Amino acid sequence: MSGKNYKIGVIGGDGTGPEVVAEALKVLKAVEKKFNIKCETTQLPYDGNRYLETGITITDEEIQGLKKYDAVLLGAIGHPKVAPGILEKGILLKTRFGLDQYINLRPVKLYENVWTPLKDKGPEHIDFVVVRENTEGLYVGTGGTLKKGTKDEVAIQDSINTRKGVERCIRYAFELARKRNNKKQLTLVGKTNVLTYAFDLWERTFYEVAKEYPDIKPDYAHVDATCMWFVKNPEWFDVIVTDNLFGDIITDLGAMIQGGMGIAAGGNINPEGVSMFEPIGGSAPKYTGMNVINPLAAIGALQMLLENIGEEKAAAAVEKSIMAACKKMKSMAAGKMGYSTTQVGDMVAEGL
Repeated sequence: MSGKNYKIGVIGGDGTGPEVVAEALKVLKAVEKKFNIKCETTQLPYDGNRYLETGITITDEEIQGLKKYDAVLLGAIGHPKVAPGILEKGILLKTRFGLDQYINLRPVKLYENVWTPLKDKGPEHIDFVVVRENTEGLYVGTGGTLKKGTKDEVAIQDSINTRKGVERCIRYAFELARKRNNKKQLTLVGKTNVLTYAFDLWERTFYEVAKEYPDIKPDYAHVDATCMWFVKNPEWFDVIVTDNLFGDIITDLGAMIQGGMGIAAGGNINPEGVSMFEPIGGSAPKYTGMNVINPLAAIGALQMLLENIGEEKAAAAVEKSIMAACKKMKSMAAGKMGYSTTQVGDMVAEGL
């Protein structure tokens, strides 16, 4: 038992975000008691309501302030009264870039008794991790428009890929493949036959770094073929590494085959700094205040947070309790779980 003290920043966010975060914090209290650790949590008001009141998303000073925390737990960002893109760029992307959270980590794992749309596939077939580059690519926002609003309008969006950014992401993925010790396979997902500049850099770097990891089998797949194989043969994958855009797309497909957004968690990771963990399903504003949203993705984000700060035994215990809860639930979908949001949180907390 560690007896350590941690500072955790908490961004409840919008819609059902605060509700699922509350259940994750309930589980954290049980973790503190069981594993003799202390987590000082601080609620942070970076959400759509503050933007509507003040016009502020998150300031540069506030991002610097996040560096005092050991990790950040995020509920969800997305307000129905705020135009799409404002909060996502102004809070999520700004935080990822500002804290140099250059890894987006998405475990895709099917638990027992969780429905998957894939026929004849079970937990033994769906257990892989996607490592997505998180601070470069098309999401940097480089580009512009010419003659906007006319018939001659031109729109250009550039994908920015640096050797440094690509290599550090690939190295992280190789280390993860070694740590997982499953198939010991790392698959680069790209589009080398069309995106010949960006993915020439990715591919060359991938195979150069692979020479330093002779115990890991390097593999390559086009992104379109990967989408096909996620559905047909998900058991082929162990660890996947890819760029920002492709990673964003294939992880939503991954969420569906692992049982839906209610169970899918992710991390925005700076291995040398502060990381942020979140359920990936969004704020689901239509369910706000109804106590029907599934909190397991947020609790899974807490599990990832605990592992990130070095509390691996606590993280494993949380996952075990999540798996036990899954066996009792009727569905992962909001309103169909057979339990309320708070009851699921109680179940996981008590399971510890």
